[in-house]
Amino acid sequence: MRKISMERVEETRERILGIIQSPVLTHEQKVANLAIAADSLLEVLDLPEGLKELLEPENGEKCICDLAEGNAPLRPRYIIPDYEKFLREGSKFLQLEPPRDLYEVLNHLLIFYKHVPSVTNFPVYTGQLDTLLEPYIDTVTEDEAKKLLKLFFVHMDRTILDSFSHANIGPKSTKAGRLILEVEQQLEQAVPNLTLKYEEGITEDDFALKAVECALHSAKPSFANDRMFRNELSERYVIASCYNGLPLGGGAYTLCRLILSNIAKRAENIRQFMEKELPCVMEIMAAYMDQRIRFEVEESGFFENNFLAKEGFIHRDRFTAMFGLVGLAECVNTLLEKEGRQERFGHDEYANQLGVEIMDIIDTFNRNHCNPYCEVTENHFLLHAQVGIAEDKGISPGTRIPIGEEPKELVEQLLVISKFHRYFPSGTGDIFPIDLTVHKNPEYVLDIVKGAFKRDIRYLSFYSSDSDVIRITGYLVKRSEMDKLDKGEAVLQDTTALGLGAAQNGKILERKVR
Repeated sequence: MRKISMERVEETRERILGIIQSPVLTHEQKVANLAIAADSLLEVLDLPEGLKELLEPENGEKCICDLAEGNAPLRPRYIIPDYEKFLREGSKFLQLEPPRDLYEVLNHLLIFYKHVPSVTNFPVYTGQLDTLLEPYIDTVTEDEAKKLLKLFFVHMDRTILDSFSHANIGPKSTKAGRLILEVEQQLEQAVPNLTLKYEEGITEDDFALKAVECALHSAKPSFANDRMFRNELSERYVIASCYNGLPLGGGAYTLCRLILSNIAKRAENIRQFMEKELPCVMEIMAAYMDQRIRFEVEESGFFENNFLAKEGFIHRDRFTAMFGLVGLAECVNTLLEKEGRQERFGHDEYANQLGVEIMDIIDTFNRNHCNPYCEVTENHFLLHAQVGIAEDKGISPGTRIPIGEEPKELVEQLLVISKFHRYFPSGTGDIFPIDLTVHKNPEYVLDIVKGAFKRDIRYLSFYSSDSDVIRITGYLVKRSEMDKLDKGEAVLQDTTALGLGAAQNGKILERKVR
């Protein structure tokens, strides 16, 4: 372990004091931030040459972002337990026998959630809730089931203090799935996030329409193209965190992201970007991710000591890593400006095709880079269109068309994004605020989903233009909670601060209403 400078120690001390004295952080948020500050004093990774300039540049235009994972990763970023195994066998560590009715299964899950770590300290995946609960749903009356589910979801919303926590339902209709949608529509809460795995012909229309109606009230569930995910990740996949496709019983060691818009600024022209700047940054980021993974597997002790691994709820060889990116649109536009061209990403075929060529370069690099600890994905990382963070200014999430520049017609936007969703097995998605009149015609939204998924669009999210719960980038936040935070009041969930930052820097409240 290398020594750090006294200057950095002093900076960290000031940061710690600022956290302690903050009037808007809750106690839990202060504790989490203090842990991050302590971690910043360690230097245990063998960092690749050139990383510091890209990760912490003097001009502030970083080209690589590690998304606050810390200098010494003590656990994988995203952990995806096998909850079915837990309910079937119980847990020796948690001193729980298999549950026998709906009361016990909901209590068991709430206990288990407290012990699933992640980069946020909360579980990013809370289970395929419909199939988990279906065997127990008739152990009580339907009215009791609804009341218990309401209490269960309220408990989650008040104790899982960020909305990166994600549950799944579908693709088939179940009684539990229908009750979940009914309860979530009534509650209108930000936690948990929710995805319906959808496949036409397997997901019944009336079930899908119930999901649409729930989404128009509560911004969830989103719709995942189940056929695409199964073909790439097998039947044993889940949607976690924002919209991340990951292996069940495993997860992701790490997620770092290329900031393509800033990489483009380093190049004189398109050729230099493609042949020099982009390959150089990708090599450094991949080497950095390799080091993070090596430390987690070989030195952190997590897989040897944590009960999740010891009892078989997760398996080390079912973990992969996510090679992320943001700002493709701005990258393309910057490069075209350097060439003296006027085309814009999302509107002109030349610009869109340049985006495809850039993605092909990234995809080829990723397919050629190997990591020995990513066996579940054939020793390669998974590409991920990262949703953006609060500090992003002029950087669009993943491969999205910038807010304010959306094509006039929805079908035009869908045709553009269909060129890019195929690259991202570990997640990408687009978001559409829907005019409140659509409440009278939910079939309109379902038709969009059906048509889009036939064009290999991977993931779609909708919310009503008048909804309090809105989707920020991949996570959910209440407008009313953002207003409270903006006035200097403390709020329960730390993702509210991220949402407020995205509203101020990323114009997420200005999306084109469809």
